[in-house]
Amino acid sequence: MPLLLLPPSPLHPHYPTLCSPTLRPSPFHSLSGVGPRAMSVTTLSSSYMSKESTVVEEAGPSTALSEPPDGGIRAWSTVAGAWMVQFSTFGFVIPFPCSRLSSHTVSVDTSVHLASTKTIIQPNFSPNKPLPTSGAVPAQSNVDTLILSPARSWIGSLQLCLMYAPGVLVGRAFDAGYFHHLEIFGSLLYVFCIFMLSLAKPQQYYQVFLSQAVGMGIGLGMTFLPSLSIVSQHFKKRRALAIGIVVSGSSAGGIVFPIMLNYLFLSSRVNFATAVRASGAVVGGLLLVGNCLMRTRPLVKSGTARVKWVEMKDTIWDGAYLWSIAGAFFTSLGVYVPLFYLQLFASDHGVDARITTYCLAIMNAGSILGRLIPPFLADRLGVYNMLLPSIFMCAALIFSMFGATTSAGVILVGLLFGFSSGAYISLIPSLLVSLCNNMGELGIKMGCAYTVVAVAMLTGNPIAGALLGQGHGNSQSLTWWPALVFTGLCALLGLLFVFISRALFVVRKGRQRV
Repeated sequence: MPLLLLPPSPLHPHYPTLCSPTLRPSPFHSLSGVGPRAMSVTTLSSSYMSKESTVVEEAGPSTALSEPPDGGIRAWSTVAGAWMVQFSTFGFVIPFPCSRLSSHTVSVDTSVHLASTKTIIQPNFSPNKPLPTSGAVPAQSNVDTLILSPARSWIGSLQLCLMYAPGVLVGRAFDAGYFHHLEIFGSLLYVFCIFMLSLAKPQQYYQVFLSQAVGMGIGLGMTFLPSLSIVSQHFKKRRALAIGIVVSGSSAGGIVFPIMLNYLFLSSRVNFATAVRASGAVVGGLLLVGNCLMRTRPLVKSGTARVKWVEMKDTIWDGAYLWSIAGAFFTSLGVYVPLFYLQLFASDHGVDARITTYCLAIMNAGSILGRLIPPFLADRLGVYNMLLPSIFMCAALIFSMFGATTSAGVILVGLLFGFSSGAYISLIPSLLVSLCNNMGELGIKMGCAYTVVAVAMLTGNPIAGALLGQGHGNSQSLTWWPALVFTGLCALLGLLFVFISRALFVVRKGRQRV
């Protein structure tokens, strides 16, 4: 029978009904179809620098896009690439607090100072001055003065804030198919600013602020969230485990980079600029390989599943989602404080400097297990059911810091808090994915949530730093209880809000395994 080809007509049954209000296909339904009503897929471009989304023309209600494969070369290579991105970004900025506070001396040409949120690297800040191997750090020492310096506090806070703050815009761009654009440009900016940091002159605060806080922070914002979101395109049944593996990259970086930076800064043959450039070269190489490994899956054509601006209110106005954001906000006010203050707390209470130097590395060692085991169980028991115990454990360990005044106590609290905080950090992305009605909402829901959390990242550690006070009389120790009580109560309040979110989600799903 001859085939008569006619121009497409809106009345033709096979004409793409992309604006149909009754069908809003998810990007993860079957792409395969049999018969004349099968879908046709047209790739817009195979280039990295082109928009990676593919056009999926819907031709009938019986067809659906394929489920995530939950494995395969493309899926696991994406996990490997995203792991490298996490290792090089979040895993690089976190280690600075322990990268130079050691039992030796602060060199003439380099010093790395603990701020209230993270370390500020500055060349030639202080002369050679031995740090005590044990005993309380003098309250008037260079270290404590810099720790309580408000100006330096905001460098670390702003950097972490900018990692989350552009979430709404980054999420929209991710949903629109610009994943590789975000990762490539963000990686280039991030590495460029690391090398600019190596050129910072002594006593030039603005140079460190622009390169480390603003430049690296924006680069983090463009690479961090997309590298987490892309995993959900490849995994469904094992999604929490896959995301946990990816997030464990930041913990691995938190172990490797402190050791690397300590070794370089203590070496008489390596100056400040060379050490920072060496770390920048490592970061750049890993980001290059990571970008080559990560792959996207076909997306539906713009307008079919991606949330429009006018639809954002209906997408966001969800009880379980809003309560989960509130819980994440208050939990983040408390959870990140021990990550940056446990080292100072241990030093202030006379713990051996050989232990305090590697406090963050100890916490990251525990965090690796926390980012793997709870997500593995979450795929079987439910994300909420693993997230709530993790937050409770974080809150309890914040209060337990009062007893971490010995080497054994610091190690134990560091390992356990690393485990629980790692579980919390790795389970939040999986929770946000589970709250999406379809994958077209993924970018916007994750973006909005992380934008709100950015406020907590910006203010939490500086508030804790402001609550630290000097001891009374001749005491040279800091007053810790206001800061620890505040952050512990914030974590407990976050636990309450996440519990409310779970209750609403259970009603929606009609089951307890959520």
